[in-house]
Amino acid sequence: MKSVPLKAYPRTQTRRGKVKQLRTNGRVPAIIYGRQTKPLNLELNAREIGDLISHSVSENLLVDLSVENDANAKRLALVQEIQHHPINGKILHVDFHEVSETEKVTVHVPVETIGEAAGVKTGGGVLEHVLFKLKVRCLPKDLPEQLLIDVTALEIGKSIHVGDIKAPEGVEILGDKGISVVSVAQPRAEEEVVAPEGKAAGDVEMTKEKKEEGEEGDAGKAAAKGDAKAPAKGDAKAEAKPEAKAPEKKK
Repeated sequence: MKSVPLKAYPRTQTRRGKVKQLRTNGRVPAIIYGRQTKPLNLELNAREIGDLISHSVSENLLVDLSVENDANAKRLALVQEIQHHPINGKILHVDFHEVSETEKVTVHVPVETIGEAAGVKTGGGVLEHVLFKLKVRCLPKDLPEQLLIDVTALEIGKSIHVGDIKAPEGVEILGDKGISVVSVAQPRAEEEVVAPEGKAAGDVEMTKEKKEEGEEGDAGKAAAKGDAKAPAKGDAKAEAKPEAKAPEKKK
């Protein structure tokens, strides 16, 4: 990986209010640290660091950091972490990790696929990307921006494992060699909607109608119950007969 130049300035203001004012003035707070160096607070030009990051192919960015009034003319560093505003996406803070040209570093590198898998093209399979990053170890100058995997010959049921990937010269890929990175799975069958066992689709509506009828019957029974009871059959007949008249007295 080729390093890119970046200008930085020492930063003395670390309080929250001052840092906010720093961002308002078009600056981005930063810090650089390393195994053999003390942490140093910095500030960057917001537009310069923004352009640098937006034009970078990989998230791993190697910079030649020139710090104003610094005893070290240049510091070789990797961009370790970038904090963005959750809404507008503006850069809030940058962490740099100082490295040595002669000392190997261990970082995660993105994995990208090229080509169209045969199992997808002719068999209707599904390409499954299992690992999106791999850990590598190398000198800073040999650090790849990304690892490319050609999946053109990959058939259904086949996988490319960590051990199958050919690393660039000077780069060692770490991790379990048997772990799958990409594979082609069988095409997914369309799921059929099955009605409950023993019932056809029309039975559902019929059951509903029967339930409604049952509810009406229950309502009728409930209405029949109450404090006023219906007369018995015998009582009903008695009420239906005319009253018997008493015999008239003879004069």
